[in-house]
Amino acid sequence: MVKANEMTDRGSNALKTHMSGCEKLEMRQTRRGWLQECLGCEAQTEFKYFIGETQVFHSLEDAGFFCRCCCQPCHPYTMTVKELNTEAEIVTVDRPFRCGSGSCKCCCYQEATFTSGGNELGRAQETCWFCVPSLKVFDHTGSQLYLIHPPTCCGGICVNCCAEGNPCGKGCCKESFRIFPADAENTNGDAPYLGLILKKPKSLATEIFTDAQAFEVEFPKGASADQKGILIGMGILINSIFYEGESDGLLDAALAG
Repeated sequence: MVKANEMTDRGSNALKTHMSGCEKLEMRQTRRGWLQECLGCEAQTEFKYFIGETQVFHSLEDAGFFCRCCCQPCHPYTMTVKELNTEAEIVTVDRPFRCGSGSCKCCCYQEATFTSGGNELGRAQETCWFCVPSLKVFDHTGSQLYLIHPPTCCGGICVNCCAEGNPCGKGCCKESFRIFPADAENTNGDAPYLGLILKKPKSLATEIFTDAQAFEVEFPKGASADQKGILIGMGILINSIFYEGESDGLLDAALAG
């Protein structure tokens, strides 16, 4: 098993330029195709990416209309995050068809591969879970880098909906996935974590009439540019698994039959 900061840089020059020294990135899903969604047809997912208040990247899902409408949120897709204006590749996410989330998962695990500059950065794969979704993140050699799952309570058997604040107050509409080291023995409750992928609230109209989301990715301290590229891809994958189509988020995934 390798440590998080020992991964060799393999990504594009654009990825290295923007991610070196970057501690936090915000992903804002656009309301592209809002009329389609009101009529029950899933639009292509589009994100804009910001460091501070400056937009640096954009991405648009590449998936067929039939798959998006009939197989959401299980459909296969490719999404390439590109540098604004130059269109230089930052990271590409390739997600194959997989069965959707439920209250548990013991087979047909969600997965995705992340590439940049023509090289594989790593991949992610869902683990066997019950009530608390979890995913393992690997580098290009197959060595595990991180374990990612929502904060837990009740001894690790339930998602802690109050971890980001009171759901009726400042924690309203916030849900998080915490990034833990691969070799962490305990990741439950208040266990220390390396980073965070936080789903943030948007405007009331956006929340009601579309499934557009906003995420904040806090990168682990000392993470390489490649590892940050993988975690950007994880934000895209988490959105497609838990927040697209009929899914309403973590509670929906944890309680769905």
